[in-house]
Amino acid sequence: MVNASYTPEGNVLTGAMIEGEMTEVIYNLGDMAWIIVSTALVFIMIPGLGFFYSGLLRKKSALSMLWVSMVLLAIVAFEWFFWGFSLSFSTGTDNPFIGNLDNFGLINVDIGPSTGGVVVPQLLYCIFQMMFACITVVIACGAFADRARLGPVMIFAFCWTTVVYNPIAYWTWNVGKGWSNKIGGLDFAGGTPVHISSGTAALAISIFLGRRKGYGTESLAYRPHNVAYVILGTVFLWFGWFGFNGGSALGANLRAVQAMMVTQVSASVGGLTWMFWDWRLERKWSAVGFCSGVIAGLVAITPASGYVGTPAAVAFGVVGGTACNFATGLKNLFGYDDALDIFAAHGVGGMVGNILTAFFADNRVASFDGSDLIPGGWINRNWVQLGYQVADSAAGFGWSFVVSMILLFAIDRIPGCHFRASEDDEMLGIDLAQVGEEVYTLAWVPQLNPDAEENASVHHATGTAQKFSPTHSEKDIESAAANVRAPSSPGTTQ
Repeated sequence: MVNASYTPEGNVLTGAMIEGEMTEVIYNLGDMAWIIVSTALVFIMIPGLGFFYSGLLRKKSALSMLWVSMVLLAIVAFEWFFWGFSLSFSTGTDNPFIGNLDNFGLINVDIGPSTGGVVVPQLLYCIFQMMFACITVVIACGAFADRARLGPVMIFAFCWTTVVYNPIAYWTWNVGKGWSNKIGGLDFAGGTPVHISSGTAALAISIFLGRRKGYGTESLAYRPHNVAYVILGTVFLWFGWFGFNGGSALGANLRAVQAMMVTQVSASVGGLTWMFWDWRLERKWSAVGFCSGVIAGLVAITPASGYVGTPAAVAFGVVGGTACNFATGLKNLFGYDDALDIFAAHGVGGMVGNILTAFFADNRVASFDGSDLIPGGWINRNWVQLGYQVADSAAGFGWSFVVSMILLFAIDRIPGCHFRASEDDEMLGIDLAQVGEEVYTLAWVPQLNPDAEENASVHHATGTAQKFSPTHSEKDIESAAANVRAPSSPGTTQ
């Protein structure tokens, strides 16, 4: 039975074992409410990422990215319940690399203080961190776009969360346990666990799968099929990122507000920076370029959002937007086919954010929550911080790339689990070949003969007119139109 009561102010009062002693713990309801809201904000980022990816692709693979965003959300949520949270945030071990199974199936995860501190209950911290795990996997698996079978992708998502994300989250965020956390690495909201790990996994996936059919030809020199989807996805991501970074303060405090402020500034500057770089090439104010820059700015500020002052956010936006923009050329330089530039945006963006954190981390900003004391970065004359940030970034990159590649090879060798779709499926499109549905169901209604005009108006009002798929050939449509007759009575078709 959970032992909890309420203080006269309405806050939650309970007792918890802290460092071997029973200690009275008070949870502020305002802090809890903010993390609950932040959890929902991070959740909305996941379909937002699906829309962003979907809009960038060709129509024939657009639905599969929306499918990936929702189905992998469910798979990773189960993994997190099953053993993911325990492997990432259990406290009953001194292992510097990964946790144990003390909290398998969320056993004893309830009202005790969270690993991140005593501000919120462990159960609330668990679901907040669950959303981080979910979006990380969806980011990485965007690299399967256009050429992978979806069954093996689901297996990969579960396994990758276990052997890549969980260890990196542990060594970064498990306070006093993980090696990076213990040496003094600074990562407020996921530069390494979320962005470097997912971006690097996307690089491994792109190399392993090989190039899409038609690579280097006009067939792949396409523009995004739906820029409105890209903008909509950016809106969801930008909106949700306030909970992503602001919620990582684990309380409704000034540090959360500061994290939200630098998030907004970096995203804005990143979007403008990328758009200006694109303008120099085509003399067009690209909407896709602006949205890509917004994502780059958001990624770059993520590890620093609770550590830096507002002026520093301008540097994060400019450097992040510039670095990620030019990093999109790496795929041409090295010959891999990253269809959605995930490594450029998240892998490179996460590294840029981690490195800049070493320069701009300010111990005064970190203390805005009233409890977190850090030595700061170079502006506080803590020169060694750069080494910690580089070590953490390199470890995240190396671990994610090597283990992702091993995992891809292992799953691909299982009978029936090869990743690459057949050439016919790739030409048809992953939507129809793997999902059996399309992202749009549009209708084309042929013009009826003039004598049927009066009946047709009634006929159309009932919503039962004969419809033809726009994917038919022109010959099919002409043939179908020739067979259309005036309806024998209102509300019916022949």
